[in-house]
Amino acid sequence: MFPEAVIFDFDGIVLDSETPEYESHRRIYERCGVTLTVEEWCGVIGTWSEGHDQQWFTRLCARSPQAPSREDYFAERRRIFESILPADPMNGVRELLALLRDAGIPAAIASSAPSGWVVGAVERLGMRPMFDAVVAGDQVKHRKPAPDVYLAAALELGVDPRRSIAIEDSGPGIAAARAAGMKAVAIPHWLTARHDLSGADLTVTDAGQLSLDRLEALIS
Repeated sequence: MFPEAVIFDFDGIVLDSETPEYESHRRIYERCGVTLTVEEWCGVIGTWSEGHDQQWFTRLCARSPQAPSREDYFAERRRIFESILPADPMNGVRELLALLRDAGIPAAIASSAPSGWVVGAVERLGMRPMFDAVVAGDQVKHRKPAPDVYLAAALELGVDPRRSIAIEDSGPGIAAARAAGMKAVAIPHWLTARHDLSGADLTVTDAGQLSLDRLEALIS
C-alpha cells in the first residue's frame, strides 16, 4: 500500500539554503578575524527562533573588536546569502515529486522557517503547484522538534499521519516526524551529518533514491 502522503522539510531537503545561510555568517566572521565552525553552527540546524540571526551577530561582537554595525552585518549577510543561493532544488526532488503526482500521492512542505521565506522560495523555484500544502513554523504553536507542523500538514491534506512519510535532514526534524507518528526518511545534508539521525526508518543520500517501492515498503 502506498503512503497516504509524503511531507517534505524545506531547507536542506527541497532547497540547499543551509549552505548559503552558514556561509553568509561564516564569511563575515572570517573577515573579522574569528572562526564560525561547522560544529557550532550545526547545533541550531533544524530549529528556528526569532533571534536566530541576532544570536550570530551578538556572538561576533563578543569575539571581535572588528565587528561591523548591526545594520551593516545584516545587509552584508543578506547580500552574500542571495548571491550564492541555488536557483534549483536539491538532487532528485523534482523527479520524486513527479513520481508522487503520477501515483496520486499528495505532497506537502512542513518547515520550521517562517512562511514568508518558505512560500516565497518555493514560488521562486517554480514548484508551488507541485505541493498540495505548505505549512510553516509561524503557522503553528510549536516548531520542531515538536510535531505541530507535520500534524498541521497532514490535517490540511486530510491524511493519517501514521500512514504518511516525512523527509528530513536534521535531528530535530526526525524527532518531529516521529512524534507526529510518521515514518521518517533521512537525507543528511553536509551540515547535518553530525546530527543523530538514528530515529529515521530509512536513510538515503538524495531524493532520487526514493522509489515508490521503497516508500511503499516503509508503510507496509
